[in-house]
Amino acid sequence: MEISSIGVVGSGQMGNGIAQVAACCGMEVTMVDIKQEFLDRGESAISDSLEKLASKGRMSREEADSAFSRISTSVALSSLSDCDLVVEAIPEIPDLKFSTFRELDSICKPEAILASNTSSISINDIESQPNTADRVI
Repeated sequence: MEISSIGVVGSGQMGNGIAQVAACCGMEVTMVDIKQEFLDRGESAISDSLEKLASKGRMSREEADSAFSRISTSVALSSLSDCDLVVEAIPEIPDLKFSTFRELDSICKPEAILASNTSSISINDIESQPNTADRVI
C-alpha cells in the first residue's frame, strides 16, 4: 500500500512534530485537534521549526515553505476519512484513546492504518477496541 496522506490527531509537541516530519517527506498532512487555538499553536511551532531549519541551511526556504503548505488543519476528526495513515498523539488517558480509535475506525477507510504514539498504554489494549485489531500499530 502506498501512503500519500497522513492524519495526525493532536497538535501538541508530539503531534506537530509528527506532522512536520511527514510534510517534510512530501506527504499531505491533516492535523486535527479539539480546538482551533490548539491547532494555531501547533502550526506556529511547525512554522518556527521550519524557519530555524531554513536559517541554519538544513533545508531551503522553498523546501520549508513547501512542507508547511502540505499541512492542513481541522477540528473535525471526520476530515481524516481519506487518510492512508492516521497517527494518534493525544494525552495518555486510556478511555480517551480507546474512544478516539473507535471513532477513527468508523470514519477512516477500511485499508487505513491507525497508529498510536502511546508511551504508557498497551497497544494490545488499544487494538482490542471494536474492529481495530487488524490495522492498529
